[in-house]
Amino acid sequence: MIGIVIPTYNEKENIFKLSKKLLKLYPNSTIFIVDDTKNYNLKKYFIKKKKINYIFRRNKKGRGSAVIDGFKKALKNSKIKVFVEMDADFSHKPEELKKNLNTFKINKLDLLVSSRYLKNSKIYNWSIQRRIFSLLANFLARILLNVGVTDYTNGYRIYSKKALNIVVSKCGNIGDGFIVLSEILLQLKMNNLKISDTPSIFVNRKRGESSVNFKLIIQSLFGLIKLYLIKNKFLA
Repeated sequence: MIGIVIPTYNEKENIFKLSKKLLKLYPNSTIFIVDDTKNYNLKKYFIKKKKINYIFRRNKKGRGSAVIDGFKKALKNSKIKVFVEMDADFSHKPEELKKNLNTFKINKLDLLVSSRYLKNSKIYNWSIQRRIFSLLANFLARILLNVGVTDYTNGYRIYSKKALNIVVSKCGNIGDGFIVLSEILLQLKMNNLKISDTPSIFVNRKRGESSVNFKLIIQSLFGLIKLYLIKNKFLA
């Protein structure tokens, strides 16, 4: 069984369509929606759906902690052997998951990252500013952390149960938002788990609003420096 964790914030336009599509494509899956939206609670729409767990957190606490809370919930289901993380805005194509799951299984991986920066990867509908920020952030992460992947900030990933146990026990201490994605990579690398990446088609959202802002960018940059210091201390 597959567990799919989806952090959401103001994604009412997308989450119903995405969950329906995922269950159609992957009927042997259970979905965990972690919602930080304070303006509405969608629990009544999901309460009768056995394959969807809706976790309402009322106020925005950040993508990183939302994912970790979803992982904790998913780990309680002993039938789930493989865990997926993805965004709610359809920037991560659900159709890619079948190929990625096969790659994950064949190579006996603990973490597979869908990368926007491999040879056959593509990015659609991003502004110049967003492209520049992402390229710089990933360049800096590769220099400072050197985990061995090409994309440190894409949240479309597949995890083993071994990897997830490390994530929920050791991650979430640097900051929130997208820095948790880099923190996870570093922690799994320091624990000698098998990590790889695979090409991905990234399509910028058509509905809803992006959660990326200047404050989050600055926090992520400071977070990378903290992770670099942790890595150096570990290697010392």
